[in-house]
Order: sequence, then structure tokens, then C-alpha cells
Amino acid sequence: MKISARNILAGKIKSIKPGAVNDEIVVKLTGGDEVVAIITRESSKNLKLSKNKKVYAIIKASNVMIGID
Repeated sequence: MKISARNILAGKIKSIKPGAVNDEIVVKLTGGDEVVAIITRESSKNLKLSKNKKVYAIIKASNVMIGID
């Protein structure tokens, strides 16, 4: 598979919080940080997601926001 996104982060699923329509997927990255994604329940089922499964968090965004205190 080839994709145009440049931000591909490897990790494992830490948790899945099912919802009526969407699931919240927490991915623990190899460095210890976490990324949270909201995807459709149908996508979760199609990908056969489960706790500790190796996955990639793929980020494709035209805008990135920076904040300070």
C-alpha cells in the first residue's frame, strides 16, 4: 500500500471505546505517546481492531495548529 500522507506513526491499540456510531481508538505509539482517533464503528469492524493489535496512525492534514501558554 502506498499513501500520500507523510505522518505515519506505528503503535498498538491501547483501548477501544465503542459508541453508537463511532468508536474512540487510543493508539500507544512506540515512543510512549498516545494518539486518539474517532472512526466509524463499521471501519473498526472491517479492520478487525482489538486491544494490542499493531496499527498505524496516519495523519493527513492541511492545517496544524500551534499553541502556547
